[in-house]
Amino acid sequence: MMDPIKNPFSPGAGSPPPELVGRAGMLEQARVLLGRVKAKRPEKSILLTGLRGVGKTVLLNEIERLALQTGYRTVAVEAHEDKSLAAMLVPPLRKLLYELDRAAGAGDKAKRALAVLKGFIVGVKVSLGDLEVGLDIDPEKGAADSGDLESDLPNLLVAVAEAAEERQIPVALLIDELQYFSAKELSALIMAMHKMQQRQLPMVLLGAGLPILPGLAGESKSYAERLFSFPDIGALSEADAIKALQDPTRAVGVEFEAAAARTIYRLTQGYPYFLQEWGYQAWNRAEASPITARIVKAATATVIQRLDENFFRVRFDRLTPGEKRFLRVMAGLGAGPHRSGDIATGLGVRIGSLGPVRAKLILKGMIYSPAHGDMAFTVPLFDEFMLRAIPKLKEVVD
Repeated sequence: MMDPIKNPFSPGAGSPPPELVGRAGMLEQARVLLGRVKAKRPEKSILLTGLRGVGKTVLLNEIERLALQTGYRTVAVEAHEDKSLAAMLVPPLRKLLYELDRAAGAGDKAKRALAVLKGFIVGVKVSLGDLEVGLDIDPEKGAADSGDLESDLPNLLVAVAEAAEERQIPVALLIDELQYFSAKELSALIMAMHKMQQRQLPMVLLGAGLPILPGLAGESKSYAERLFSFPDIGALSEADAIKALQDPTRAVGVEFEAAAARTIYRLTQGYPYFLQEWGYQAWNRAEASPITARIVKAATATVIQRLDENFFRVRFDRLTPGEKRFLRVMAGLGAGPHRSGDIATGLGVRIGSLGPVRAKLILKGMIYSPAHGDMAFTVPLFDEFMLRAIPKLKEVVD
C-alpha cells in the first residue's frame, strides 16, 4: 500500500485542495478589488455563488489570504440559521477596534467606534455573555443604538471604516453562507456597503452563498446588482479536474493515469469536493504507482459510503417526512432542474399546495429555483443519494 500519510488529497468542508485549479480568474478579480478599494477607487464587492461542494469556502479562505498579504485586517464569519448577524459580527469587530486603537497614528476614531459598538450592542440587544463587561466604555448616544438594524449596522460599520481609514488600514469583511441571513439582516449589510462606496471608505465585503443569493440581494435592495458582482462558481472542466488529480500525485512521485482521472471526472461531474474524496480513496487503495481506472472503480463503493454518511446524511437527517417525499419525487425525475408541475404530479397534489414545503426546503438550503417554475438540488449528486436512501417513495412514513 502507498503511504496514507503522504496522500495529497484533502476531502473535507472548506479543506484547501493540494492544487487550486480553474479559479485563477476569480482570484484575479478579488486581487483587483482589494487593490482598488485600498487605493480609494470604487469597485464592486464580490459575492460568490454556487452549489455545495464547488469550493466557495476554499476560495473565500484564499481571498482572505490575499487580503492579509495586501495589508488588510480581516473579519471572517460564517452565517448560521440560529445566530443573528449582529451576534456574529460584534466579537470580531470589537477585537479589530482594539487593534486599531493600539496601532500607531494620531486620532481617536477607534475609541469613538468602540463607543458606537457599545451603543449598538445595547440597541439591538445582542446576547454576548460577558462581552459587554469587556467594553468598559460609555456608549455613544444616537449613533447606532436605535434598535433598528437597517439603520444601526450601516452606522456602526461606517464608524469602524472611519477608524480604519484614520490608521490607513483597509478592512475586508468575509462572510460565508450569506443565504442564511434574514431579509432585514441582508438589507442592513447591503445598505452598509452602499455607504462605504459612497464615502470611499476602505471596507470591502467578500461573501459566498448558494445560487439563491443574487435573488435574495435583489429583493432586499434593488441597487444590489450595482454594488456587487455575483460570480457563479461551478464544477471544473474535464481538463481542470484531471489536472487537480494528476498534479498533486506527480509532486510526490506518483502517476495518476489519464483513464483513471477521466473515470473520476465522470463519476463526480467535476465537483471539487467529490474529486478530493475519490482521489483520497483511490490513493489509499493503490498498492503502488500508477493509480489506475481499476483502482478507482474498486474505491468507488468506499467513496459512496463515506459521502452518504458524512456529506449527504447530515442534510437528509434534518428533513421532515414531507420534505423527504418532495425531494424523493425530484430525485426520481433525475438531477434536474424540474418543473414544479412535474413535482406536484409525482406527489399527487395540486401545484398550488407545494408552496410551504418548497419554501422550507429553500430556507434549509436544499433546493433553489434556477428559473421561474423550476426547482433544482443545491447539493450535487443528491438525487442519486435520495434514490439510495429511499429506494421506493412509499417507504417515506409520516
